Amino acid sequence: MTLEDDTVTIARPSADPRLGRRAMIMAAGLGRRMLPLTEDRPKPLVEVGGRPLIAYSLDRIAQAGVERAVVNVHYCADQIEAFLGGVGQPDIVVSNERDRLLDTGGGIVRALPELGEDPFFILNSDAIWIEGAEPALERLRARWDEDAMDCLMLLAATATSIGYTGYGDFHMDPDGRLFRRGEGEVAPFTFAGAYLVHPRLFAGMAEEPFSMNLLWDRAAARGRLYGLRHDGVWLHVGTPDAIAAAETALKDL
Repeated sequence: MTLEDDTVTIARPSADPRLGRRAMIMAAGLGRRMLPLTEDRPKPLVEVGGRPLIAYSLDRIAQAGVERAVVNVHYCADQIEAFLGGVGQPDIVVSNERDRLLDTGGGIVRALPELGEDPFFILNSDAIWIEGAEPALERLRARWDEDAMDCLMLLAATATSIGYTGYGDFHMDPDGRLFRRGEGEVAPFTFAGAYLVHPRLFAGMAEEPFSMNLLWDRAAARGRLYGLRHDGVWLHVGTPDAIAAAETALKDL
């Protein structure tokens, strides 16, 4: 604590500098829910507000000081690689899934050698949000607890997220631990497409197709899946109909 001109300034603990220096952007999906826009292009290159979806994710990790990012590709892979060739920061490594789509979990396992031994960020290639008082990825870094967590998700409020019409994904206890919603329930929080994860969560997993839902559920069962509510606005851009609402929100900035 310091005193300057009768103003009290409380120094906040800084995040571990090793956290989130590498990241992965998930860009290998087939984009079926975005048809017909994805008939001739991959979903990450569908434009929202005049920019490809993946550009927003790349901006967020660059702003967070990520030094290296892995981007996996499958559908219309050549188009994504051509776009990535023009990215300045961070350094991009392409993970090729042209011959075999590995789903979200298997895709990350393949990329692990490039992601290092420290916790890293995972972002969906369609993750768009408007920041709150502090950048969301920095808030994830500051909230990370190595001893308690294997995965820390950015969450959005189910009821107020723009373009989202689902029933939510998680309940959260006062400490931030996450629990799946039950059948027939509406959960207050939905996954917002970004998280910080420790590579130990993938221990023993083979480079085979599997969903990250498997590992999230394992982490939740051990009490090591946590969430952090986004303090800005999350834009769900999963279908063509959701694009207009997202563009309106971005124009209002």
